Amino acid sequence: MFGSKKGRIAAGVIAAGALLALSACSSGGGGAFSTSGSSSSSDSVTIGSAAFGESEILMQIYGQALAANGVKVNYKPSIGQRDVYLKALQDGSIDLIPEYSGNLLQFYDKNSTASSSDDVYAALNDALPKGFEVLDQAKAQDADAYNVTKEFSDKYSVTSLEDLKKVTVPLTVGANPEFATRPYGIPGLKSTYGVTATLKPISDSGGPLTVTALKNGDVQLADIYTTTPAIKDNGFVVLKDPKNLIAAQNILPLINSKKASDTVKSVLNKVSAELTTDDLITMNSENQGASKTQPDAVAKKWLQEHPIKK
Repeated sequence: MFGSKKGRIAAGVIAAGALLALSACSSGGGGAFSTSGSSSSSDSVTIGSAAFGESEILMQIYGQALAANGVKVNYKPSIGQRDVYLKALQDGSIDLIPEYSGNLLQFYDKNSTASSSDDVYAALNDALPKGFEVLDQAKAQDADAYNVTKEFSDKYSVTSLEDLKKVTVPLTVGANPEFATRPYGIPGLKSTYGVTATLKPISDSGGPLTVTALKNGDVQLADIYTTTPAIKDNGFVVLKDPKNLIAAQNILPLINSKKASDTVKSVLNKVSAELTTDDLITMNSENQGASKTQPDAVAKKWLQEHPIKK
């Protein structure tokens, strides 16, 4: 995920054009993204999102929960990739954005070796620039994951990356091209688990082409993000990673410290306490397909099931 999907985020869109788009983006963007939550409270927060559905859903969950607790909220969805929206946070164009712990740590400290949820979170607090802070992290994660079919798992008794050492057939991994050099990709399989594999480049970030390649047996393993509905839909087995080859990617709010009032922190920490990976899978499913539900409606439904009170 340091590349690929959050290569949706992590690779560099040139800031000038993207920031121009940001400045042109109203705090609305349609009925789903209008200013909300007016109250006598002095708290006001502008929340952004990256340019993909899950981030917009999380933006709406944060925003609707805050608005329900007296915070004035503005939305700036689909800002772009990480380098762009972090500049927006720095210059005050936005105050808050949902983030992924491991990716955010790598952005600020490329030499960090932290990989477990707790270690990444601790390192992240030290790595963030002055004026930024992260609030509590959720159990929910959206991370890269090696997947195999149920048939492959049963045939070779493979349920973890360690088990791959005993597989006698050649192994091919379907993933984005950068997986060839990522530390958690082909090199990491070899150095961490002693597993040799080749890459079949598929440039859709674990999307339909990657899923089809795994189903058809064109690849034996596929890098598919843990909140992708196709994993459950196809009965894929997510291989365990006992040595933490892939860094934790817990969902957490990244906020300008000036906006981290007691109310804002209390509300967002309670959101994080409720949010699970299964929740993200369900919400992503609702936000896909012919009957796609918009992010604001998906978030509203989740909050009805998980009411947040400061």
